[in-house]
Amino acid sequence: MYTKDQIEKAVKSKGYVWFDDPKDKGYDVNIVGIRNSETGDEVTNKFDDKITISYKVDGEWKFHCYDCTTDPGRYWVENIMRKEGVAALKEGQYRRSHKIRLHAGKYPALGQQNPVTVYRDANKDGCYDLSDDNTQTGLYGINIHRATAREGKKSTKVDKWSAGCQVIAANKDWKEFMDICYKAREVWGNNFTYTLIESKDII
Repeated sequence: MYTKDQIEKAVKSKGYVWFDDPKDKGYDVNIVGIRNSETGDEVTNKFDDKITISYKVDGEWKFHCYDCTTDPGRYWVENIMRKEGVAALKEGQYRRSHKIRLHAGKYPALGQQNPVTVYRDANKDGCYDLSDDNTQTGLYGINIHRATAREGKKSTKVDKWSAGCQVIAANKDWKEFMDICYKAREVWGNNFTYTLIESKDII
């Protein structure tokens, strides 16, 4: 399990912005995904990454860490939807990249609203092609959403849950995450920055 201080240090070490809510308005959220460096380019098809959310309430820091995937599932790696290949979000900080809106027209999530950069993998070899030679920048529906809708349940295999989206595995974690985002929207408006780093960036 990571700590808020570890995430903050890693984010700042990359030269990215860390929102520290200097006027103590509350819920100035830092949403940071952590891609598991230990798995390399292997398609594990597991929720073996993390999404964290850090923010202050009444001047005190709050921190939550959830199991997720930042990578597409095996199904979409083998059954690509676009000729360019399946998408995997490139590490970076994407300012005002998301807003609360319906995911796939079904339920509220954080939907992409501004361009992000993705790796593209079209060779279906069972490994992610995380090369800067194969990137695109644009609007690709790289949303932040949940896996299972079943109350109290947690998905264990990614499969169709992600074709490039950032997906939280446990239903209860998702509900907590969105409750925080709703409160952030009330204070700061409907714009969310998403930052993706690697586990090797964290000391």
